[in-house]
Amino acid sequence: MSAINIVRPRLNVLDPEQIEQVHEYSLRILSTTGVRVDSARAREILIRAAGTDASDGDRVHIPRELVEWALATAPSTVQVYDRLGNPAFHLPGETRFGIGVTALYYQEPESGDVVPFARQHMADMVRLGHALPSFDAVSTVGIIQDVPPQLSDLYAALEMSANTTKPLVILISDEHAFPAALDLLEQLQGDLASRPSIIPYLNPITPLVINQGTSDKMMLSIERGLPFIYSNYGMAGASTPITPAGTLALLNAELLAGLTLSQLIKEGAPIILGILPAFFDMKGMGNFYDPISYVLDLACAELMAHYGLPHSGTSGSGMGWGADLIAVGHQWLNHVTSCLGKVGLVPFVGDVLTSMAFSPTVVVYADEVIAQARLIAAGFNLDDDAVSVDEIAQTGPGGSFLTSGLTLKHFRQAYYESGIFPKLTLDEWQAQKRPQADDRLKRYTRRLLEDSRPPEDHEDLLARGESLIQNLVRRRR
Repeated sequence: MSAINIVRPRLNVLDPEQIEQVHEYSLRILSTTGVRVDSARAREILIRAAGTDASDGDRVHIPRELVEWALATAPSTVQVYDRLGNPAFHLPGETRFGIGVTALYYQEPESGDVVPFARQHMADMVRLGHALPSFDAVSTVGIIQDVPPQLSDLYAALEMSANTTKPLVILISDEHAFPAALDLLEQLQGDLASRPSIIPYLNPITPLVINQGTSDKMMLSIERGLPFIYSNYGMAGASTPITPAGTLALLNAELLAGLTLSQLIKEGAPIILGILPAFFDMKGMGNFYDPISYVLDLACAELMAHYGLPHSGTSGSGMGWGADLIAVGHQWLNHVTSCLGKVGLVPFVGDVLTSMAFSPTVVVYADEVIAQARLIAAGFNLDDDAVSVDEIAQTGPGGSFLTSGLTLKHFRQAYYESGIFPKLTLDEWQAQKRPQADDRLKRYTRRLLEDSRPPEDHEDLLARGESLIQNLVRRRR
């Protein structure tokens, strides 16, 4: 009997020589053009390490040697836990997915109406992310607009903690609220550093700016012992060169700059790096993902694998007007390529209408896409037992495998079975009065929302969090 041989499909974009070429371009950008660093403290840290001649006003030129040192110092893996302290996932590893992120509006699943994102929407969406098995994390889904603006980030953190035990990727829209949000999460979840279940998301300003808020959040995350995502958002033809090569080299240079600063703040600080390479619509003045965006995402993932660093990438979201053909295509393209490539974390699934609105229907559909993408990436066994030449011989020409040993053993797991869309024949479809797939998806989403339940400690966490927020309000008065 032969050893098990697994056929695993894989995507590769860059060869080793091209990886080195992109790296060299990025190093040249950092050493010659440099980065603008708005924080005096961060700028001083970089200048002191790079040398006295590295400064040009608020611009810092980062030499090759310093970048190479940072690459050697940063941890190669990040372990993430759930709120209960159990290991959830680690990066690098299997591609992981999360719902989100920071939408201003909520799209009703059945009517398609778009309304301002409210606190109840946050609670419902976090519970939905908790219930859907393909999602490994929950990111800040929206910006709550029916509470005082200065408290929006705190209530978002509270609802996220109270409605799931999955790891949280937090995006704080008001940078001044970042310390208070971490304080609140620490009060609710306990020590965040020993078994981190919170991953702050930070993003510099493209091109080549480490803004004050980003460096402040980086310092505080490192001080609290938290891993964090450092991810940049580029728009080809606007904030990055219009060519894919120029965009990749520039965005990678920004990641290396952030990496270097993080390791200078504290050697060995855990960091997750990635790019969101969009395009700029010069007619509509908006942004969008193009097929090349997903190629660049894969290329970035391969660069991070070459560096030995954890990766966070695109989520295929923001496109479409709801759970429509546009959104569905991008969900499939992103999730299949992510699972077949070296993409680590895919944290922001579910937004539509250029990321202005969050669609629970898209998230529910994406849950099925991710499950199937993972099956594609898993491949299949190619060995004596899987082929079973003896069974083929026993069945013979013109025979049937309907009741064969292999069929009886494997038929329950042999193919994907959708929880939403039954496999209807033409006669069955007509007998059921020609149901439409999108109608079934909307009804299924509504039932999930109605049936989803929070964790057992939901009420306790809500009460404690409300008290902590009100105490903060009183102290501010």
